[in-house]
Amino acid sequence: MIKPIITAACVLLLLLACEGPEREKEPMSIAPESQITVYEAPDTSLLGNDLYSETVRYGARLMAHTAYFIGPEGTVSKNLGNKMNCTNCHLESGTKAFGLNFFDSHRTYPQYRAREDAILTMSDRVNNCVTRPHNGIALKLDSKEMTALVTYIKWVGEGYSAEKNEGYGLKPIACDSLRADSKRGEAVYISQCKTCHQADGQGVMLADNSTYQYPPLWGKKSYQEGSSMHRVIKAAKFIKYNMPNLMSSSDKPVLSDQEALDVAAFINDGKIHARPKSPFKSYLNLKTKPIDYFQGPYADPYSEDEHAFGPWYKIEKYYVDNGLKVNK
Repeated sequence: MIKPIITAACVLLLLLACEGPEREKEPMSIAPESQITVYEAPDTSLLGNDLYSETVRYGARLMAHTAYFIGPEGTVSKNLGNKMNCTNCHLESGTKAFGLNFFDSHRTYPQYRAREDAILTMSDRVNNCVTRPHNGIALKLDSKEMTALVTYIKWVGEGYSAEKNEGYGLKPIACDSLRADSKRGEAVYISQCKTCHQADGQGVMLADNSTYQYPPLWGKKSYQEGSSMHRVIKAAKFIKYNMPNLMSSSDKPVLSDQEALDVAAFINDGKIHARPKSPFKSYLNLKTKPIDYFQGPYADPYSEDEHAFGPWYKIEKYYVDNGLKVNK
């Protein structure tokens, strides 16, 4: 399996967030818990020399070294507006369990996406990442790079079974009755995140200025408002089970639910840290808007502060009482 040279971020972009479909899933026969195993992605070293294998390998390189190929100074094109890589958010190039991987992504597309209030293809979703977290210009749908990225995503999940495997998506956290606090989050950031992402949150650039060893978490070179990681609950799920990098794991997290929410709030609090404004309109259908989205209007009477930082139990109850689906 290809091993990216870029260390994953404390909380990052959101492709992503290809963490799972926003549509209702069909009922399925689930294997007994004792028979459900964490999926392991295939190994690129086992690929052959045919065109399909070469395309998968190129897709893997694009995931790990996105900025090198299509960044602001890209060797192939200049589609990205920053020098972050897909693997900063989709850990280990989308092969890490509970790390915004691609285990079941290709199978679940096309799917409804609430942010666009539309049915998106896998290629559309890739371009979501290029244009939103990466602040870039969409890849051409018939480009070699788009073909390679989508082919790689499909290959990663070829052996995945939703009935027999786990590891896809993000693990939930018990957040309903909690409130995220930016001030407490600052203390968590200093103790757990500052070493890699630096006191100013701008990360560490490689010596050749090509990309980041540790990517920025806010500022003009980070992901824009409206990206998946700009939502506190979403970011906290990612942070708790993946960060601090090399210290935390999905079965042995370092941070508590409260600490993960707090540091996600500190990173994403617009009153503390600026980030690129989004040129796109998001969540125009209020009935499918995530409960932790930072900006109104909403389909309920609660404030932007309550939506962004909680507690969310009152908002959830309102949605349930009014027959609306809770999206978080």
